[in-house]
Order: sequence, then structure tokens, then C-alpha cells
Amino acid sequence: MSATTIVLADDHHVVRQGLRALFAEEGDFVVTGEVADGREVVGVVERLRPHVLLLDLMMPGLNGLEVIRRLRQRAPSTQIVVVSMHANEAYVFEALRNGASAYVLKSASGAEVVKAAREVLSGRRYLSPPLSEAAVRAYEEKTKGGALDVYETLTSREGEVFQLAAEGCGNPEIADRLSIGVRTVESHRANLLRKLGLSSQTELVHYALRRGALPSEVEKEGT
Repeated sequence: MSATTIVLADDHHVVRQGLRALFAEEGDFVVTGEVADGREVVGVVERLRPHVLLLDLMMPGLNGLEVIRRLRQRAPSTQIVVVSMHANEAYVFEALRNGASAYVLKSASGAEVVKAAREVLSGRRYLSPPLSEAAVRAYEEKTKGGALDVYETLTSREGEVFQLAAEGCGNPEIADRLSIGVRTVESHRANLLRKLGLSSQTELVHYALRRGALPSEVEKEGT
């Protein structure tokens, strides 16, 4: 029987190292790739086509929720297990709504992470205690019928510019990292600010913090 392939996506090396060691002990899993930047996850998963992706939500470059949304279109056969420090229902609901199959807290045991991977491979959804399906359904009902989330109207490129701008990158650096012109960045930035109803870099950062779109270290600097 062939091994189950896994890609690890987390911006902390020590976390990836621990997860790699954890699954190596299982015998029937093999880690085929590791990614530290959110913008690289989609390409790596498309290329390697792993059975499972273990994904942190708070990654630089592109946040995990956007990664999930893109992968559901580009690599639908890969099962996504979110491994996150955030336990509130909003994060869980958005992750599941975007296409994740499991949500595990970083405070969970190694055995629980492995269990989540095995559950999604069997076609079942898994939520790490104290999370529950009932709480997620209750959150869904509470938010049903609400106003359109204007963030969803951003194009993929606008989403990338938003993420990098929120992390403090200036227009030249964004242009360099995305391999586009500075004027193109300026145009995208103006469009996304208009769509989101924001008027300054400070407002953009605060908006990103409210959405949970920043890596933990950036979030700490902004609070």
C-alpha cells in the first residue's frame, strides 16, 4: 500500500519540524513538501498533489483562508487540515466554508493532528475539541443573511497586494515580490482601498487585524 503524502505549510520552522517528525513515526505517511510563505502554498500543492495539506491560517504573503479558497478550485483532491492557534467560531466557519475538511488547534496533541488527517482521508470532517459542529452551525445561523463581505469582491491580485500592504510592504517591494510594475501596484492598492472603504495604511492594517489576515508576529506588532 502506497504512503499518504502530506505538505506542511507553516511559517515557523520548529512547527514544521515537529509535524514532520510526528508523521514520520506513523509509518504510512510521507511529507513531500514544506512551505513557509502563503503565496507559495498553492503552487507547491498544485505541483505535488499531496493527499493532505496541513495549513496554518496566519501566514505571510497570503493568509490561509485565501489559500484554501484557491486550492478548492485548483487542487480539489487535496484534503486540507487547518492547524491554528485561533479557536473562535468565526475562523472555523470561514475555514470550513472556504473548503477545509478539518480544523485542529495548535494546543492539541500530536495524536489528534494525526487523527484529523486520517479522518479527512476517510471523507469525514474533524473539529478539534473544544470546537464543535453545533457551535459552527450556531455561528452560521447568526451570520446568515448578513451584508455582503466586500473583501470577497477583491480580485486575486488585489488580495495579494492587500496582504503584502498589510504586512508593511511599500509599493516598490510589492511590485518586486509580485513581479509587476509599481504603477500596477498603485492601481490595485487604490482599487482595494476603495472597495473596502478604507483611506489609509493604518486603516488597512486595522482591517487586516480584524479579519485575522496577519501572521501572529505582525499582529503583535500592530496591537
